[in-house]
Amino acid sequence: MDLIQNKNRLLQEEMSYDVSSLKREPEILISGLNNEQRIIYNSIMEVVATERGGMFFVYGHGGMGKTYLYRTIMSGVRSKGKIAFAVASSGIAALLLLGGRIAHSRFHIPINVNDDSTCDIKQRTQTAELLSKTSIILWDEAPMAHRNCFEAVDRTLRDILQIEDPQNAEKPFGGKVVVLGGDFRQILPIVRKERREDIVQSSISKSYLWNDCLVFKLQTNIRLL
Repeated sequence: MDLIQNKNRLLQEEMSYDVSSLKREPEILISGLNNEQRIIYNSIMEVVATERGGMFFVYGHGGMGKTYLYRTIMSGVRSKGKIAFAVASSGIAALLLLGGRIAHSRFHIPINVNDDSTCDIKQRTQTAELLSKTSIILWDEAPMAHRNCFEAVDRTLRDILQIEDPQNAEKPFGGKVVVLGGDFRQILPIVRKERREDIVQSSISKSYLWNDCLVFKLQTNIRLL
């Protein structure tokens, strides 16, 4: 009984948004997108609508409007009664996302990760069911996290979602839509007592997942405008 209540609580937390009040919000936010943001928004929303799955990276320096774009995507998804998972590699970045959480906490990522790590999420648990019902995962400040963190989430989602469809075991992140974002010129993953080249190798761009990632670039500085 406790597990059922807990499961319902997790789902209710992610479905607690007032859909009727959100119906108007996406229109307002979309009207504020520039051409670059609008192209990215339309591309990602199309994939969410068709449930094809896919991995994307939104690359842009500070002031390029990444957070506004994330907010618009999440609003668009949630206004349709779907679940948008918002996480970030740091607590401060997570606070800027509506319903945002730190990635390590949300996905139960081990503190010490390696090339074989997986998250502490088992099949048929309440968290696994929540992830299975999630339409999109947004991960801000992705360059700050070690590539092993993303790979651990990837292995876990493949394991969880193969129950629904065995083919999901062969798809990046189990066939979920995953949007990463950040700036590679800012803070890279912290690797203690390692050389510069080791730090570079720990980046998400050096992961096996990167070959399946479609990269979008924001080049217009919104703050200057």
